[in-house]
Amino acid sequence: MEQILRPLAVLGGAVLITLVAGWAADRVLRLIAARHPETPLWRLLHRCRIPLRLVLCAALLLGAHRSAELSEEHEKTVAHVLTLVLIGACAWLAVRVAAAVVEATYARYAAGAQDPARVRRVRTQVTLIQRVVTAAVIVVAVASMLLTFPAMQTAGASLLASAGVIGIVAGIAAQSTLGNIFAGLQIAFGDMVRIGDTVVVDSQWGTVEEITLTYLVVRTWDERRVTMPVSYFTGRPFENWSRGDARMTGTVFLHLDHAAPVALLRERLHDVLKSTLEWDGRAWNLVVTDTTPTTIQVRALMTARNSDDIWALRCLVREELVSWLGREHPYALPRISTAPAPCADREAGPPRTPPAAEDTGPGPGTA
Repeated sequence: MEQILRPLAVLGGAVLITLVAGWAADRVLRLIAARHPETPLWRLLHRCRIPLRLVLCAALLLGAHRSAELSEEHEKTVAHVLTLVLIGACAWLAVRVAAAVVEATYARYAAGAQDPARVRRVRTQVTLIQRVVTAAVIVVAVASMLLTFPAMQTAGASLLASAGVIGIVAGIAAQSTLGNIFAGLQIAFGDMVRIGDTVVVDSQWGTVEEITLTYLVVRTWDERRVTMPVSYFTGRPFENWSRGDARMTGTVFLHLDHAAPVALLRERLHDVLKSTLEWDGRAWNLVVTDTTPTTIQVRALMTARNSDDIWALRCLVREELVSWLGREHPYALPRISTAPAPCADREAGPPRTPPAAEDTGPGPGTA
């Protein structure tokens, strides 16, 4: 009976202490968060309560498992399992704490920053730093778990001796992956593209939604997700409409008849722009940019705060100008002539006279 009660007592005591310590830590975090609402770190640290309790429970059981007086074989097995759980729980806790610190730092910076472009840059950098830290913690945790097995400890010397050869082989085999990883770091700290930027890549227009160490996700205007390797952005040209300043200039081209009232059309464009919220008031213009034997090309220019506004403004201006011309000046719209050319008859020569008819009657001068 004692062989059963001792392990249960050790397990129950460890769980009880873990619950009490976890409740106390949670209570302290809540009090600090209530006193300092401007600091989001204490609120974000609530995510760490589950891995923290797991670390406490595993550490207590690992330290007190000898008190359970298990058999030697069972004691080694339990100690090994608890060691693995403790290593995994510590890695989980480290990842959660790092994520909380990174998110809190970014939130405080974003709350006081005035430049949206700089905010997006910092967000991209902290996101990639968080991913690097997570990957490093996972690698160290897995390596530590493997080293707890006796077979891995015996092979450790040979693994270290052949580390150079393995590194060379792995570098050759995974050169594309390593290239993407270094490209991701270059993007993060080179300020080439940031989360939230509007880009045009491979004829795809969209917004950068996610950046990782190996790939980048662009959300297009029709809500598709285009996944591309980050090495694409370091080796090929692309358009970034949000770099530095999100303001943009847009154009609308119209093909009209030569008799189109350009001055009145210019006034109509100004009236349309003044009545819209998308126009930022920086600049506007309407000029004739080209002419052909049948039409003229008119370019309307306008400005907006960002790419979304400039797209909506271009569509609105195009629709309003075409509708106004069709309603007020229909002659200004281009027409296709279907009448024959005026010189067609002259090019064909004078009309032929019919042959003279035979004279069957009396001629002139006859009686």
